[in-house]
Amino acid sequence: MDLSIQNIEFCKGVGAKRADILRKELGVKSALDMLYQFPYKYIDRSRFYFIHEIDDEDTYVQIIGHITEWHTIGTGAGARLSATFTDGRHTIELVWFKGIKYLKLERNTQYLLFGKPSRFNHQYNFVHPELTPMAKVKPEMTKGLEPYYNTTEGMKRAGLNSKAIRNITAELMPLLRQGGVRETLGIDLIEQQHLMPLTEALANIHFPTDQIAMQKARERMKFEELFYIQMQILRQMKRREQNEGFRMPIVGKAFHAQYNALPYALTNAQKRVLREIQSDLKSGKQMNRLLQGDVGSGKTIVALLTALLAVDNGYQACIMAPTEILANQHYETILQLLHQSTQSLHDTTRPLVNCQLLTGSTTTKQRIPLHEQLRNGEIDILIGTHALIEKEVQFANLGLCIIDEQHRFGVAQRAKLWEKNIRPPHVLVMTATPIPRTLAMTVYGDLHVSIIDELPPGRKPVHTLHYNIERRTTINQFITQQIDMGRQVYVVFPLIKENEKLDLQDLQNGYNTLCQTFPQYKISMVHGQMRAKDKDEQMQRFASGETQILVATTVIEVGVNVPNASVMIIENAERFGLSQLHQLRGRVGRGADQSYCLLLTKLELSKDTRKRMDIMVATNDGFRIAEADLQLRGPGDLEGTQQSGLPFELRIASLTHDGQILDVARQAAMAILDADPLLDEMHNRIYKQRLDHLRQTVVNWGEIS
Repeated sequence: MDLSIQNIEFCKGVGAKRADILRKELGVKSALDMLYQFPYKYIDRSRFYFIHEIDDEDTYVQIIGHITEWHTIGTGAGARLSATFTDGRHTIELVWFKGIKYLKLERNTQYLLFGKPSRFNHQYNFVHPELTPMAKVKPEMTKGLEPYYNTTEGMKRAGLNSKAIRNITAELMPLLRQGGVRETLGIDLIEQQHLMPLTEALANIHFPTDQIAMQKARERMKFEELFYIQMQILRQMKRREQNEGFRMPIVGKAFHAQYNALPYALTNAQKRVLREIQSDLKSGKQMNRLLQGDVGSGKTIVALLTALLAVDNGYQACIMAPTEILANQHYETILQLLHQSTQSLHDTTRPLVNCQLLTGSTTTKQRIPLHEQLRNGEIDILIGTHALIEKEVQFANLGLCIIDEQHRFGVAQRAKLWEKNIRPPHVLVMTATPIPRTLAMTVYGDLHVSIIDELPPGRKPVHTLHYNIERRTTINQFITQQIDMGRQVYVVFPLIKENEKLDLQDLQNGYNTLCQTFPQYKISMVHGQMRAKDKDEQMQRFASGETQILVATTVIEVGVNVPNASVMIIENAERFGLSQLHQLRGRVGRGADQSYCLLLTKLELSKDTRKRMDIMVATNDGFRIAEADLQLRGPGDLEGTQQSGLPFELRIASLTHDGQILDVARQAAMAILDADPLLDEMHNRIYKQRLDHLRQTVVNWGEIS
């Protein structure tokens, strides 16, 4: 029987109602779909413990023994049942808070106790353990590795818990072993990578004969998953490399004037990146390049020089930023740099390059001439927010799109930029959020990557300190000391207003407290609910030095550049992820003075939170922080949505833990595509068919960006 066409409804233990739930919750339509719902963990049911051997709260154990006594404590909804269980040598407490009336305990009955121990008052106990009379224990219950499956609330309401999924899957095993399933990888690849065949892997991933078989089955399925993701990404890259691009061979007057007028020398990393970009622009193929650079590494000047290469070749360029603050920041910085290049030519009457700004705050009166100048080619560089993708924004000859912090834009939004010219423009994607290698190989695996891994000379690493809130007096003294030395201070809060449900510092109360604590200083305040005009006014007061302290939410995370600000204080730092903490810290350390980042937290912290604080204190390296963030949080959280940016869903592989398998899978996919880019050879048809099948239900936004 072909399991791929066997309707899940007619499989034993399912039926119409459960089949409908499985379709809605998991997308399971066939028996084969069910076999691709992999266990998330296994518990060894072959080992039996004695009570004195319990020494870990994270390990499931099973013990044979009997109950000596039990009694109910309390009444009504708050009642609990406590029982004493013995293995013949020692005793341990069992506790139930729910379903007490359904429990039928007997003194002279031998039970199999199964569960995860917990600690209370320095003593181990079991809360809601499974308790099965030994007379009812089936052999398979205590044999080998027992799989556990993820379920949803909707599934649980329909009785589809992990045990039910396990039972349904078990009923499919004879059908699987009898008929097998069609292989999804070539025989040569299976032999070359020493992989378990698919039928054997599917059987052993659910009901492994032993630990080794389970590991081999999981490795096979992880390899397959990552192999096809890389195959799709690399095919995408090869197709893009065939896209004809605007040829830009000239390094002309605008570029040279700007390069020679820079007030500082570029770092070797910036020069290397510019050479890589220039090579793309003159190749005649469309550029699709990701530029990674830590906060303060000098991506803006690279973006400007890249835009000037386009201008020198007769094309327009645009730079799109996710917020008005960042767009304004880029505009002001670039205008200042362009002014210097114009002065260097001893011709101040007319700017060498016409650069304009377009954001949501641009008035209708300002837009009318701007749109006209853009259409007739008078504007060389247009900087803006998502306002750039509006239909009425039409370029004369757009040749280059630079997108900053691109993960903050929807893919459909970015795609609208590509329609601004007959042929897709060159694309440079920039991010100040360092991307872990495994994530870069998947989410951005079809882009060529450039990295600015060197800070400009004279920059001192930010000194990071972790304090609990009881050290408030010491922190206030430090603020006074720094401001009296002529420095400025950021204070960031997680909330705008007080929230009764959350025990957190908030911006409104924090602002009032700081005004009372530091009456001698002027204080600005910005947050996301302010009007853009008011926000910019407050930011400008701080940037000009009129105010000494800026109280803010994470609205300042990206794009704020005040070299005189040398102190970043983050209240309730435990509420922020590593990446966000690193971005906030990047707001200081932009001048020649020693800068500081103070992480303020509650006294009691979880293990993971303490790890985050320790990492921040230990390093300023954004790439090390990004890798640590991936380890702690996983790729879904980093990207903002579950597996955002991946061409196919990850069911079993982990970008956090399976980097080595990913490397091997990418190399294998690359070798096949290098030899047969279209997958037309007979022995490669299997890959083409599988890719077509996987893509049937996926919107492939990667084609666009």
